[in-house]
Amino acid sequence: MNPNIYENDIKIHVDKLNFFYGSVQALFNITMPMPAKKVTAFIGPSGCGKSTLLRTLNRMNDTIDRTRIEGTVKIDDKDIYSSDIDVVNLRKRVGMVFQKSNPFPKSVFENVAFGPRIHGVKNRDKLYAIVEKSLEQAGLWAEVKDRLHDNALGLSGGQQQRLCIARALAVGPEILLMDEPASALDPRSTARIEDLIGDLKNDFTIVIVTHNMQQAARVSDFTAFFYEGELVEYGVTKQVFTMPKKKKTEDYITGRFG
Repeated sequence: MNPNIYENDIKIHVDKLNFFYGSVQALFNITMPMPAKKVTAFIGPSGCGKSTLLRTLNRMNDTIDRTRIEGTVKIDDKDIYSSDIDVVNLRKRVGMVFQKSNPFPKSVFENVAFGPRIHGVKNRDKLYAIVEKSLEQAGLWAEVKDRLHDNALGLSGGQQQRLCIARALAVGPEILLMDEPASALDPRSTARIEDLIGDLKNDFTIVIVTHNMQQAARVSDFTAFFYEGELVEYGVTKQVFTMPKKKKTEDYITGRFG
């Protein structure tokens, strides 16, 4: 593993991870540390296991029948698959933004306030402060501050995705998982999301799955290349893209397959 990774504080450590959908193995012996307050990108062709691995980091795969995991996933040196883990609290610490924006058919305010309400915040002033801060962090406050009580479904696609980021931030996570967060957006909205990721990594550990290699090169500090459920190469993004150590990585990055 690239020694530059270990020069950082490690927030997430996946070790000897195997993952199964029923009898089908989707991930094979994955070991990788992910540094705190950095952006780690997962790249690779469709079906290579990158989204499956992302969902192991907040146990979203638990919702799928007949899945099984071997190995460990640690956050701050605590195995998140141990029997004493509160999964609800885990998902509060590890927020997720999906490929397709999925705002609730409620007001902008209620979308962002939803998570804090679930976790017991009742005071209106406190809720308002959380909503404002989260929308600010998501780069959306200036655009929606006069529309807080309008239906969120009336926002543009890019605004809806940033609203979903604000909703994830509102519960105070430490880690933000992003599964192709800009793949359904136009170039201008994509650029806004990429700029936002650059800002958010000052406060959050970010792991992003992207099919767009240029995007991975632009936004990430570290890049992991997956192929057929195996981790082929993982290192500093610039090194992976300009001087890959494995021929398969070079072939993928140069467009020979994928």
